[in-house]
Amino acid sequence: MKVLLAIDDSKFSQAAVDKLIAEANPRETEVRVLHVLEPNPRYPRGQTWGYVPEASQVLEEQRQEAEGLVARASQILRDAGFTVTTVIEEGNPKGMIIDCAAEWHADLIMVGSHGRKGLDRFLLGSVSEAVARHARCSVQIVRP
Repeated sequence: MKVLLAIDDSKFSQAAVDKLIAEANPRETEVRVLHVLEPNPRYPRGQTWGYVPEASQVLEEQRQEAEGLVARASQILRDAGFTVTTVIEEGNPKGMIIDCAAEWHADLIMVGSHGRKGLDRFLLGSVSEAVARHARCSVQIVRP
């Protein structure tokens, strides 16, 4: 079975990693860990005013953080016996997760749910909901 594990830097993604380890047979499961960079050069992470660095600098910092994130998740999965590859993409997370799963012919997409409701869900959107609605394969949404 091929599982696309879409992660961000949150406890919800860690719950998805833990769930995958608990439920899947490592000898029968190939995992691709995906993180999608959503660059926004006007408001880099942690900065909302003052000097704004060049977009390329912001993107490079985001990429370095993403590399560490997927490396940590993939090492946990390898230690549990899984065959793991990693990928970092740029763009809209909803679309990129769906596209990467289709291109890789994933059997399952696993994502953590932030559990947003009401106005937050309307304004920020739900990545997990969009993936579940539009993916060509099964989707497992993990809640901590």
